[in-house]
Amino acid sequence: MLKETWRNDVEYMSYVGELLAQPEVQRLANYTQHHFSTRLNHVIFVSYYSYKLAKMFNLNAKAIARAGILHDLFYYDWRTTKFDRGTHAWIHPRIAVRNAEKITTLTSLEKDIIIHHMFGATVCPPKSVEGLIVSLVDKYAATSEYSEHLVEEMGHRVEKFRKIMLLKSK
Repeated sequence: MLKETWRNDVEYMSYVGELLAQPEVQRLANYTQHHFSTRLNHVIFVSYYSYKLAKMFNLNAKAIARAGILHDLFYYDWRTTKFDRGTHAWIHPRIAVRNAEKITTLTSLEKDIIIHHMFGATVCPPKSVEGLIVSLVDKYAATSEYSEHLVEEMGHRVEKFRKIMLLKSK
């Protein structure tokens, strides 16, 4: 899903390169996100495409890129780990902010983007257009990451059915 073009975007890398080099961010490669992607690939996708939209609309591209990388900075399987004090949708953005603050200084805009990126699954909307963009790109990424596998699987099934039908017609 994610082409490597982000690596060659000098401005983008100037915003997120140091974050991506952090072991805490690299650890996200060890976690599955939306069944068929890694959490690291997911946050890069959300970050880069949110950044591209921010550039298009003359918004704060640096804050969006950084918050996009950090929005899912947590280290548990959300399908199995449950919390007593709220849903994963409400809890994990707060965990992500806490984890992000251990490796970098966040602006108030970056914190707001991270905290409110689950808008839709939670009732609190972002306070900025940047936050709304990250929230929407996050939903798009999740849908794409999951449905890409389903489309591939459907293709395999159609091909198998086609072969069966060809054998029957002989």
